[in-house]
Amino acid sequence: MLQIQENVSLKNFNTFGIEASARYFAEISHPEELTELFADPQWHTVPRLVMGGGSNMLLVNNFDGIVIRLNIRGIEHRISHDDVVVEAGAGEVWNDLVNYCVDHGFAGMENLSLIPGSVGASPIQNIGAYGIELKDIFESCTAFELSTGEFRNFTKKECKFGYRESVFKGELAGQFIITSVKFGLSLIPNLNLKYGAIEQELAARGIISPTLKDVSQVVSHIRVSKLPDPSTIGNAGSFFKNPVISAEAFGPIQQKFPNIVNFPAGDGQVKLAAGWLIEQCGWKGKTVGHTGTWKNQALVLVNHGGATGNEVYNLSSQIIDSVYTKFGVTLQREVNIIS
Repeated sequence: MLQIQENVSLKNFNTFGIEASARYFAEISHPEELTELFADPQWHTVPRLVMGGGSNMLLVNNFDGIVIRLNIRGIEHRISHDDVVVEAGAGEVWNDLVNYCVDHGFAGMENLSLIPGSVGASPIQNIGAYGIELKDIFESCTAFELSTGEFRNFTKKECKFGYRESVFKGELAGQFIITSVKFGLSLIPNLNLKYGAIEQELAARGIISPTLKDVSQVVSHIRVSKLPDPSTIGNAGSFFKNPVISAEAFGPIQQKFPNIVNFPAGDGQVKLAAGWLIEQCGWKGKTVGHTGTWKNQALVLVNHGGATGNEVYNLSSQIIDSVYTKFGVTLQREVNIIS
């Protein structure tokens, strides 16, 4: 029988460690429990928040509605020749899935090692790191439609993936709850080593012919060196998206700031490094009240202890303003703001 709790603290369910409470709280361990929950009309009318690992959100206030925490587990795989399809429950920890695939020799996920969060959130955000995005390995997902109580399958095309975007953040936002995701991987590695410091770290370790595990370990090492562990200091990883601007708009900025970090983004677009922009504005490692930016990566906002969601949000607004003033570029928050 599905249990619905009242007035539950969310501090241990969000990686920022923000103290906020949920008016109602339900943990879902099986897809059928969603059918049971939404058979009751009252849950169609109150505000709702779906949580997995709580790693990509900032709770600004108490949540006066129902928090649905997905804890649907299980990982299965099917091999056909050199192709592998892996299916994982939405509540699986993302990095546990990556380790499962690396340990089994399933190639494609290794560059996404140590990204915080759950499997169910990965298509919503189209997570990405070190030259790989979720869409590159996505096969399909199953999602519960709140209005009909039916389960629906979504193909890659139907998900309309973009940079940290999907149909689930756009036109279908709030209409579906993802319950499982299928990934298309391979037994034949096609390693992507060009992005970031992967090649340099492999060379430093004397690794000439890297394995999937080598790449995964190197990516994990690089992430740990840059990003704080949420278990020791509250954070949600990268707080801002890397801005993408037109090559035309980039020209004058590059003239003024020749050392600006940038990457080609295709279609006449240029991607800028948000962390670099923020650092140039003097924010790296700065403390403001109970919050601040991480000492090794200005892109990460942290809770030094006792910070409120409003404090963190206000800091992010100050950073956005200063980057715009200096560079004429508007940063967008990657973290979901729950107010």
